[in-house]
Amino acid sequence: MEKVELLAPAGNLEKLKAAIIYGADAVYMGGKDFSLRALGKNFSDEELKEGIEFAHSYGKKAYITLNIYPHNEDMERLPNFVRLLEDVGADAVLVSDLGVFMTVREIAPNLPIHISTQANITNYAAVSAWEKLGAKRVVLARELSKEEISDIQKRTPLPLEIFVHGAMCVSYSGRCLISAYLTGRDSNRGNCAQSCRWNYELIEKNRPNEKFPVAEDERGTYFFNSKDLCLLPYIKDVIETGAASLKIEGRMKSVNYVATVVRAYRLAIDAYYKDKENFCVMDEWLHEVEKVSHRPYWSGFFFGDGKTGGQVYGTSSYEQGAEFLGVLLSYDDVLKRATIEQRGCLNEGEAVEILQPEGEILFVTAKDLRNDKGEKIERTPHPKEIFSLSLDKSVKKYSIIRRVHK
Repeated sequence: MEKVELLAPAGNLEKLKAAIIYGADAVYMGGKDFSLRALGKNFSDEELKEGIEFAHSYGKKAYITLNIYPHNEDMERLPNFVRLLEDVGADAVLVSDLGVFMTVREIAPNLPIHISTQANITNYAAVSAWEKLGAKRVVLARELSKEEISDIQKRTPLPLEIFVHGAMCVSYSGRCLISAYLTGRDSNRGNCAQSCRWNYELIEKNRPNEKFPVAEDERGTYFFNSKDLCLLPYIKDVIETGAASLKIEGRMKSVNYVATVVRAYRLAIDAYYKDKENFCVMDEWLHEVEKVSHRPYWSGFFFGDGKTGGQVYGTSSYEQGAEFLGVLLSYDDVLKRATIEQRGCLNEGEAVEILQPEGEILFVTAKDLRNDKGEKIERTPHPKEIFSLSLDKSVKKYSIIRRVHK
């Protein structure tokens, strides 16, 4: 059995590079159009080329999302974008709409097509149908159990991809109409307002002026609000379904999220293949994914019980065990100083962690803070300011600086 692919989200170039450096085998990303993350920064044409070249320089792959459900005006612009993707060396495109699929087949017949989870594939017959049309991979719907995934994989030679981590949706594999109905923003064209995370009350038809709380307590209810998926504790079972690729959700999440989650899954996957018989999930991996911003975790539909227990009723807020403070840009071995781009306010004398792409997590005290002019400062309050600090031990570029909550 070949080692399973770890597939990571890349919302921009910085996140793409972090995903690759922290251990992803492949990344998925979107251009300015045709992506289901229209509110994200996404990639310009030039950035797509640069990102793909960066991934290839590490021997990794880059997949491009074309998984919106397009209207006629969208289809007019699609052919030129498909030609661009072929020219810049995309390894595959993700598609959910049959018209988009056929357009790609016609314009770029050698460009591999993966079928997106938005196509709601839940059975082997659908996988077989897409295979006959020429698809090279299928991303299964999130609503499947491990037994169903294994059974589908046994019935098809086509590689399967499954989600293992990230946000879930109240609607079937993300096919949602709530946002469009309430705000006019169509989630199926990449413009979701996340209406499922809002606080709702019930109004009875004959009592239009009375609001009835559908509440667990006095704070109200968020009864559409899904927990986040995390299959890290069950990674052995996940790998043994036979799926070819394990996908992390989160193109809208921070570079800290990408680096931390990818590293945790990378360590777990490598440990499994190193010693399958004695493999066990390490607490340190689980603690790591608790440090990033997330909703409460659950196992989704993987054990067949995802129809209950997957909603957060008390709040729509995120939780996290650590605060993202900065990304390390460079380290000077002579001066023993680390240069950092700020993502959160750091104070002189504060105890912080440094998460590196490889090697141990460092625990250090922030000392001798200086701004980009070399002037001594007591704190770093300005968004994305460049500063440096004294650090005795060499650290790698793209290391993450964070404050751990007690």
